[in-house]
Amino acid sequence: MWNKPHLLNALADLLILAAAAALIAGLAIWLVRVPALPVRQVVFTQDLPHTQRTDIEQALPAVLRGNFFSVDLEAVRGTLERLPWVRKVELRRVWPARLEVTIEEHRPLARWGEGRGELVNSFGEVFAATPSEAELAAMPILFGPPGTAPEVLKRYGDFVGDFQPLGQKPVQVTLSPRLAWQLKLQNGMSVDLGREQPKSPVGARLARFIEVYPETVGKRATRPVAVDLRYPNGFAMRVAGEGKGK
Repeated sequence: MWNKPHLLNALADLLILAAAAALIAGLAIWLVRVPALPVRQVVFTQDLPHTQRTDIEQALPAVLRGNFFSVDLEAVRGTLERLPWVRKVELRRVWPARLEVTIEEHRPLARWGEGRGELVNSFGEVFAATPSEAELAAMPILFGPPGTAPEVLKRYGDFVGDFQPLGQKPVQVTLSPRLAWQLKLQNGMSVDLGREQPKSPVGARLARFIEVYPETVGKRATRPVAVDLRYPNGFAMRVAGEGKGK
């Protein structure tokens, strides 16, 4: 072998690579274990309207273990995302001792049911949190079977646009277990839309009612308390103290 320079060169290269790998591995282990590189600063990149600083300060110490390199970012992310108002967390290490935290909070658009403290965010996701009384009073109430929050929220937005020409707005939208729709408007009137029908969809029945509303409902001395739009070719109204009439 000593008379074969190419083999000696290959062996030397192999030894150098092995030594370099050992050095890198040793350095990695040292960086992970060395106590001299702690995370000294946690910086939040934006103001948080709902998440309380005290909640964050109580949650973080348990997971900010190790140093700059070894701190478990997934554990930090999971801990923060369990806070009521936190939807999503992004983390970034900034040399030499800083951790930058970007939090996306839930943006509540509606209440989901009653008595459970659940809200629906802008993505149609249900979460549990406690908004201010002013926020709560401004939110509509949505009801629906489990898993239907995205659909109910979308239809709520459609109904808001539908009733805008009448100067009215739904304050409650319900999707029953039988997939029938019912609304309550801000003036107190309930609107029974029923289920989707192949030849008479909910949108078409509602559009027809809104078109004739000024000449029918709008001119009545007494506003109806309920309107039934389940009929394919008409609707029924109920006025307080009266029976049903078309």
